[in-house]
Order: sequence, then C-alpha cells, then structure tokens
Amino acid sequence: MSILTLLSAAGEAAADKTAVDKIAEVNNAINGFVWTNLGLVLLIGAGVILTIATKFFQVSHLKTWWMNTIGGMFSKKSKVRKNKEEGSVSQFQALCTALAATIGTGNIAGVASAIVVGGPGAVFWMWIAAFFGMMTNFSENVLGIYYRRKNSEGEWSGGAMYYLRDGLGRYKGFKQVGRFLAVLFSIFAVLASFGIGNMGQINKIVINLDSAVLKNVDLGYAFGDVKWTSIIIGVVLMILGGLIILGGLKRIASFAEKVVPFMACAYVLGCLVIIFAHINLIGSFFAAIFKFAFGVRAVGGGVVGITIKSVITQGCKRGVFSNEAGLGSSVMVHSASNVREPVKQGMWGIFEVFSDTMVVCTMTALVVLSSGKIDLNTGLAAEGTNDATLVADAFGNVFGSAGSVFVSIAILLFAFTTVVGWSHYGSKSFEYLFGVKAAKGYKVFFVLMIISGAVMTSSLAWDISDTFNGLMMVPNLIGVLALLPVVIRITKNYVDRRIRKLDVAPMLSFDKKIEAQHAEDIRKEDAELVQAGEAEK
Repeated sequence: MSILTLLSAAGEAAADKTAVDKIAEVNNAINGFVWTNLGLVLLIGAGVILTIATKFFQVSHLKTWWMNTIGGMFSKKSKVRKNKEEGSVSQFQALCTALAATIGTGNIAGVASAIVVGGPGAVFWMWIAAFFGMMTNFSENVLGIYYRRKNSEGEWSGGAMYYLRDGLGRYKGFKQVGRFLAVLFSIFAVLASFGIGNMGQINKIVINLDSAVLKNVDLGYAFGDVKWTSIIIGVVLMILGGLIILGGLKRIASFAEKVVPFMACAYVLGCLVIIFAHINLIGSFFAAIFKFAFGVRAVGGGVVGITIKSVITQGCKRGVFSNEAGLGSSVMVHSASNVREPVKQGMWGIFEVFSDTMVVCTMTALVVLSSGKIDLNTGLAAEGTNDATLVADAFGNVFGSAGSVFVSIAILLFAFTTVVGWSHYGSKSFEYLFGVKAAKGYKVFFVLMIISGAVMTSSLAWDISDTFNGLMMVPNLIGVLALLPVVIRITKNYVDRRIRKLDVAPMLSFDKKIEAQHAEDIRKEDAELVQAGEAEK
C-alpha cells in the first residue's frame, strides 16, 4: 500500500469523525502534553528549585510556620481569625476559602484512581509532589501579597496576573511579555472556572446523589437522557450557590470558614474509623506504598505490571491536581487576607498543601488500601475494580449501606465548596481583564451555569477546562521562577526581622505607599502585643 493510499484513507477516516470527536482528540493531546510531559516537569522542577532556594523553609522553619498558622489558632494573642479591615478577609478565612476550592473530588476519586492505575506506590510520589509543592505555594502567596493592590471598591486584588505584570514586567525588556502572560493566565483561569470549578463538580454531585441517595427515586426524564432529579438538584444548588457567591468574598469566606473545617474533620474522622478497623494491616499498607514506589514488575500468568513512569506520573499528577500548588489559583484568595507580612501568608500556603495532600489524601489512600480491592503483594487492582466507587466500597465494608451515603455527602460538600471557591478565582481573573463592574456580571453567569453542570451528559466541557486548568501553570510558574530573587529577599528579610530580631527595614509591598502603611500597622500591632504582655505580668 502506497503512502498516498494511507494518507487518503486517514483523510476519509478523519472526515467521518464528528466535530465533537475532533475537538476531544485535540484536547486529549494537549491535555496529555500539559499534564504529563510538560506540567509535571515544570511543577516538580519548580518546587525543587524553590525549596533549595529558600533553604528547605518547610523543614528548617517548621515550628515557625506551624505556630503562625493552625498552631496560632489556640493562642489568645493570635489574630489569625480576626479581621476589622474593609475589603479583606482574615488569614483563617483565606485558608478555608482556598481549601474550599482545592479539597474536592480529587481527594476522593482522584486518589483512588491514582492507586488503581499507578499502584500503592503512587501515594509516595503524591507525598513527594506535596513536599516540594509546599514551597511553590509559599512562593506564590508571598508574591501575591507583595504585588497586590486595592481595586476601585476597596477590595484587595492579587494573583499571578499582578506579579506577572508588575513583577516580571518590571524587568528590562519584559514589560510586554509580563502583560501578555498576565492576560493569558487570566483567560485560562476564567475558562477553567466554568468547567473544573463549576460544571464538572456539579455533575459529580448529581451522579453521586443519583446513584447512592436517590437510586430508588424515579421522576422520569425531562428530555433526552436528562432526569428530572438532575434538574431539581441543579436548581437547588444554583439557588444555594447564588446566595453565597453573589454576596461577594466576605460571604464566600464566611461560608468556607464554617463548612470547610467541619467537612474535612468529618471525612478524616470517618477515614480514621476505617483505618482503626484495619489497624493490624496498617504496617502492610505503608510497606506496600514504599515497596511499589518504584514500579511493579509483571506478575506470572501474563498480568502486566505497573511501570515506574506510571507510578510517578499518577502520584505526582494527582498530588498536584489535588492541592493546586503551582497553578496560581489559590493565591487569588490568599491575596485578600488582612495580613501585612507576605511571608505570613506564604506559611498558610505551606499548611494548605500539607492539610490537603499529607492529611486528607493520605487518609483516602489508606481507606482505599483497606478495601480489599488492591493486592498488597502485587500492587495491582482486582479485575473489574471501579476507582469511582472504590472509596464508597471501603466505607461500605465498615459502615454498611450508610457508608456510600456518607461518601456521597462528602463528595457533595467537597465539590460544592470547590464551586464556591473557584467562583472567586474566576471573578478576580475576569476583573483583571474587564474591570470590577464586569466581574459582577461574570458572577451571575457563573451561578446560572451551575444548572448546565447538573444536566451535562458529556464530559467534554470538563475535559477541556481541565486542560485550561493545567495551562494556568505555564505563565504562573514562569512568573514565580523569574521572581525567585524577590521571594528569597522577602523571606530573608522576614527571618532577619522576626526570627533573628535584626533591625532592618521590612519588605512588605512593591508599592511604597502600601508598604509604609503596612509598616505602620505592624508597629502598632507589635506595640499592642508588648503592652498586653506587660499587663499580664
């Protein structure tokens, strides 16, 4: 057969494909390149560079970042939950809103999928990605606070688009490059917000409620393959979403502050019950994780083993997909914190990755390994294992039928809070592109799109937004790595002033007026702490 005949046959086959098939094929190719070939190298590489450059801050200053984040919650002098400033949220509210967007279905179905495809060893690489991702998230938040500014309504606006424009853009010859990358990042974030941050999450909620809670409820079909139950769930979620999202960041943060700690603690508690029910196997679970971290050899009988590339790819990808370190998303809400010190909010970024991956994802992984569907000797999943229901099956083994209901409710909360959190990311990106007033219209449209997610029967929209979600990392990491010297100087400045107690001028903002105001606020706060200490004596 000639080359011309082959080309002709390929052309005819392509012509037979529908437009949707062609779009899906192109998207899959881009997605695979972004998330596997390019993305993981960029994300892990950036994390390693930032960790070394900051002298392993997440380890060397573990006590400092712990006491300045969740550890400070239990101190009477702590102000992590207090906020009197207009246009901002408290440090804890910023964390909860960021976690609302990051703790999602990836923490449940995503971890199960990583283990089924990549074996127990994928968990090890999830931890590795999180370890280095801590400093990526730290650096993003440091830059977010340093380059933020107030918008026309007195709200803090910050994110990758601002440190790309005002940070990278200040380098000689990079003004237009910085502006272009800032616009590119914002476009990717807006497009991703409708899929991965909205329709995809809502669709997961509907599918899980329909299969676990409403499986005996039959109201018929509204049109095509769309059930009336899907429409009803979509309308209810749209109304709830509208009440929260249209109320602005203050209402979103207030909602997140109440729901996120509850849902995370409830889920972890449920996981702990299952783990303690299999306490005699805990050693075997961790042994399997480390044993298969570098691949699974082929077993007899023609069973194909899991390659080292698959193990590393699945672990790193799911870890990054879960905590979003390096994508530049959560920095948009961290930048709205009332904190004055960039490094302080950077520490919350470290804790965000720690709690999302090291805690929640690890709990899920142990639950999956307790399901009996993963062979701890070979590392392979049992034939016919469905990663989408694996966690529910494990819960069902211990809690009975209530287990699947619990997981469905967990997915509902995880997914819905992701929608609420991502509404802020999309809004801030839209604001950068078109202004504050236009961003209000975006919020209304975002809420209306919730119903689309409920009736969506194709995953193409979600798949495309997943690609845009991954594309966000490219301009963001270019900015973070280019501004590494700034991160190092700000971090050293904080360590010198706050830990080594040296008398040096603070680095708080690229804007000298904002920096002067922040410096004055810090002086007043320090004076208040001194007075409070003397009063206690």
